[in-house]
Amino acid sequence: MSIARTPTLPLVVALLLLGGCPRNPATGSRQLSLVSEEQEIELGQQAAAQVEQQVGLYSDPAVQKYVSAVGKELAARSERPKLPWSFRVLDDPSPNAFALPGGQIFITRGLMTYLVSEAELAAVLGHEIGHVTAKHSVDMISRTQLAELAFGVGTVLEPGLAKFGGLAGGGLQLLFLKFSRDDENQADVLGLRYLGRSGYAAQGMPNLLATLGRQSALEPKGRLPTWLSTHPSEADRVERTQELIRKEGVDPAAGKVEREGYLARIDGMAFGEDPRNGYFTGQTFVQPQLRISVEVPQGWKAQNLAATMAALSPDQDAAFELQVAGQVTLEQAAQQFAASGVQTSQARGATVNGLPALVMEFTASTDSGELQGSATFIRQAERTFALFTYAGAERLARYADVFSQTVASFRPVSDPALLEVQPARVKIARVAQPTTLEQFNAARPSSVDLQRLAVLNQVEPQTQLVPGAAIKRVVGGTAARGG
Repeated sequence: MSIARTPTLPLVVALLLLGGCPRNPATGSRQLSLVSEEQEIELGQQAAAQVEQQVGLYSDPAVQKYVSAVGKELAARSERPKLPWSFRVLDDPSPNAFALPGGQIFITRGLMTYLVSEAELAAVLGHEIGHVTAKHSVDMISRTQLAELAFGVGTVLEPGLAKFGGLAGGGLQLLFLKFSRDDENQADVLGLRYLGRSGYAAQGMPNLLATLGRQSALEPKGRLPTWLSTHPSEADRVERTQELIRKEGVDPAAGKVEREGYLARIDGMAFGEDPRNGYFTGQTFVQPQLRISVEVPQGWKAQNLAATMAALSPDQDAAFELQVAGQVTLEQAAQQFAASGVQTSQARGATVNGLPALVMEFTASTDSGELQGSATFIRQAERTFALFTYAGAERLARYADVFSQTVASFRPVSDPALLEVQPARVKIARVAQPTTLEQFNAARPSSVDLQRLAVLNQVEPQTQLVPGAAIKRVVGGTAARGG
């Protein structure tokens, strides 16, 4: 028996190509795939579950049903109609949309507030469907796996999803796969195809791109909407999609637009950050629905997500996290944490601002080294909260006082001024007489400045508005700064 050896890259490629690469029906190109459709679906569903847990869905069943219906109509006319397609709206203020493998597609309420028609919504969803039908994520994963094969890291015959390494266990890493410029342009082409097949006006695509280009110009330098941040220049894409429409000989305005129906759907939608999900006032993080607050150390960068609020030190060598352990006792929460695979000390009783608590030290091994810290479980009303403070083992002593002060700052909140907060909302108004947007806003001011209002309505401040026209306003809202 000869000694087994890892095939070199040319041999691997030769073996894979003996059966030929299948032709992708969406793109017409031959495409090497080391990922089966079953694996693609499972991988996407794992990632989607993590997205829902960590970001959170927008809590409006009617909006969810509407977006799902539009998306599934488009997907049914794609080259992969039998995938378990899913279209969901995330409760996130940033203008964003993304596709995960296997047909898991998300759009944020933040992006929806900048659209003015169902045709534009269809353009977003059609673009994301294009990424799935073209198997762009699958292609990147396959290329990674092929590179690993060349160095003997993996094998084509390895069963299950384990061969995807961190992607299988941490599906959110899929969000960091960056599509190439060619992939993005291809998704635009496919999106236009699905718009046409579903009877939507093709102009929805260039209108969408132009609006998001204007929106990006309003943000501070260096900040772009996530949906555009890895994409080709919006100006180039507008011109390119318009040229594609001209080549097809299609009237860009012909087909469904559904402006009035779409605006009715987003009437009342939260705009910007929703303080009910937690907000920062100075260094204090307040969660009004849970009726608690905690102080963020000066200079630390904090982020509030659906499942946790976390803060990172300026040197990025220490952190703390606040989570809801749920409707369990302190003892149950501590036992669950001790069973999670970390090394823990014996839990000891304590109080935090008069609230009963349990504290335990822990040590965890990571790829970056050993972390040490403490887990404090605090009982407030009917819930148990978990506050984790940790740093590299060699840095823990440096942050002892900061961690102690942070834990001690956890307290119940009863002040109505802090609890009774509301988000700004998009409201649809009607123009009563000929006027400009600037004049209309002067008479009925919005919570956002005139330039942003113009982008939201896809007009200019001096654009003449005709009587009866539907106009977005942004009203209400509680001021809150990001952490």
